[in-house]
Amino acid sequence: MNFGNLTTEQRNPASENIDKVSTLEMVKIINDEDKKVAAAVEKVLPQIAEAVDLIAEKISNGGRLFYIGAGTSGRLGVLDASECPPTFGVAPDLVQGIIAGGNIALTNAVEGAEDDKNSAAVDLREKKFNAADVLVGIATSGRTPYVLGAIDFAKKIGAATVGVSCVEKSALAEIVDIAINPITGAEVITGSTRMKAGTATKMILNMLTTGAMIKIGKVYGNLMVDVHATNEKLRDRARRIVVAATNCNDAEAALALEKCNGHAKSAINLILGR
Repeated sequence: MNFGNLTTEQRNPASENIDKVSTLEMVKIINDEDKKVAAAVEKVLPQIAEAVDLIAEKISNGGRLFYIGAGTSGRLGVLDASECPPTFGVAPDLVQGIIAGGNIALTNAVEGAEDDKNSAAVDLREKKFNAADVLVGIATSGRTPYVLGAIDFAKKIGAATVGVSCVEKSALAEIVDIAINPITGAEVITGSTRMKAGTATKMILNMLTTGAMIKIGKVYGNLMVDVHATNEKLRDRARRIVVAATNCNDAEAALALEKCNGHAKSAINLILGR
């Protein structure tokens, strides 16, 4: 494949002289390009919504959500997955992120890991990935062998698949059940897809998990009522959530939370007499 043909590998005329401008002009160029990301994501909202409904359905029926990717894409998947238990009070294995090369790849480049198409199936088997689950493959280029191998495995066992990439007519989009392809264009630094493409990916993953958690009842209004209060900040947040949801006072909220082991949803139900 000629990687130079990918949209994300093109030179960006807006930043061709970024090394010669003032620092303020430099960051303005970056900011101007970042403004284009939300517009690109907006164009694929129907596909994102479809994926949210799919993920919520699978979770409601006992399935799990898996992200899989290499490099920046893999790290973003692991990041989003790791935020779900404290934010929504779900089990750590409900949303999982897998990165090519294993956990060491979160902080260090693992040479050749993304090109190993066969290792993805091994990694998924280790997690006991099955037909009840849904797999989201993340690959900016849409052609990462590790991710394509993961999707192939998922399809063979009958699992649902979603693909996130940032180029037109990607190989990933051709093989998944739902393709999410925001076209973010050339990067400020040529080929540095941790920038605009990475930002778009993070926005999409936020929507996938947040949307699914809303659909399965982990949010009341816009309150994270299943927050896992593991530190002082989150304990204070839980108290404020109870107050907002019930219109009680701080003392009543604190007492209810104490009776409910700090669980905001239970405290809300206690106060409302449910």
